[in-house]
Amino acid sequence: MVFPDTSFLCGLYVQQSTSARAIALMSGQPTALEVSSLLLYEFRQSVQFQVFRHSRDRTQGYPQSVAQAALAAIQSDVRAGALHLAAVDWADVHQRAEHLCLQYTRSGGHRTVDILHVATALHLGAGEFLTFDANQKKLAEAEGLVVPP
Repeated sequence: MVFPDTSFLCGLYVQQSTSARAIALMSGQPTALEVSSLLLYEFRQSVQFQVFRHSRDRTQGYPQSVAQAALAAIQSDVRAGALHLAAVDWADVHQRAEHLCLQYTRSGGHRTVDILHVATALHLGAGEFLTFDANQKKLAEAEGLVVPP
């Protein structure tokens, strides 16, 4: 089982420097990527935040048209089964996240949502974690998840 993070989904659904790598990794997947409701929420929030940034400074973020296309594409992939919305026991994820926080945050400076994504991957039994976030990669690898280069 493979679980992505938000940086991976952003690379997959919005043209950026990581897009070619995200597309290559996605095309090599024999099964659907597992996603959580939290992951989809964070992706949608990120897209909306980029529209906000763009509305304040046209050199930042991206326009509403890019956001609409990304949101439509991810929803289409959920409907088509390329992304599978996993059933998650959030109490177990939170317990795992607490453990990760105590073990790694002081030394690694991990953010809450990053810890929750890794905890979700562990909860679901993922063996592979897809991320372009170097710090999150360290956390996932420390917990035994394989993170492609």
